[in-house]
Amino acid sequence: MIADINLPLILAAHLVASFSPGPAVLAIAGTSMSSGRRQGLAIAAGVTTGSWLWSILAAFGLGAVMFSNAWLFEALRYCGACYLLYLAFRSMRNALTSRDIKLKPIITQSPQAAYWKGLALHLTNPKAVMFFGSLFAIGIPANAPATSLLVIIGTVGLQSLIVFHGYALLFSTRRIISGYARLRRWFEAGFAVAFGAAGVKILSSHP
Repeated sequence: MIADINLPLILAAHLVASFSPGPAVLAIAGTSMSSGRRQGLAIAAGVTTGSWLWSILAAFGLGAVMFSNAWLFEALRYCGACYLLYLAFRSMRNALTSRDIKLKPIITQSPQAAYWKGLALHLTNPKAVMFFGSLFAIGIPANAPATSLLVIIGTVGLQSLIVFHGYALLFSTRRIISGYARLRRWFEAGFAVAFGAAGVKILSSHP
């Protein structure tokens, strides 16, 4: 029964995690400011898709398979860390360049590329595995029916869509873009530090 599921706990915990300035939020904000709303919404869609996939895996217990196969989890961990370090390198390289940008967003990639970037970023983040696995383990009883699981997956996915696309819309406004144009190199340096710290933390942590 859906009454046996702690839906408020699941949604509250997921909302806090979604609002936290992690790699996904930084990527959405950076893409929206530097490449425009269309690309920002595309990368947000990729991140949202990743959230849906992880919630499906966790809800139906497939996340436990990864924990029981250490090599698979380790491979995902290293892939995610390397991707974050790559993003840190690109951001730092941009921060060290003196080029200026116009107030009009610069299109640096196609929406399709931005979507796959967001999806890859979220699917290779081992913290997403641990977060969704822990979240569903705490909020959902072991004997929960499939219909209740689908309700959880749907509500979590809808919440992800609203939050991540909201970030894309916010950071693609003219005022934000104008501020980014003036402080571009500082923003890029901040993104580089944040991505790099996340990548190093993933590499140095042990499940």
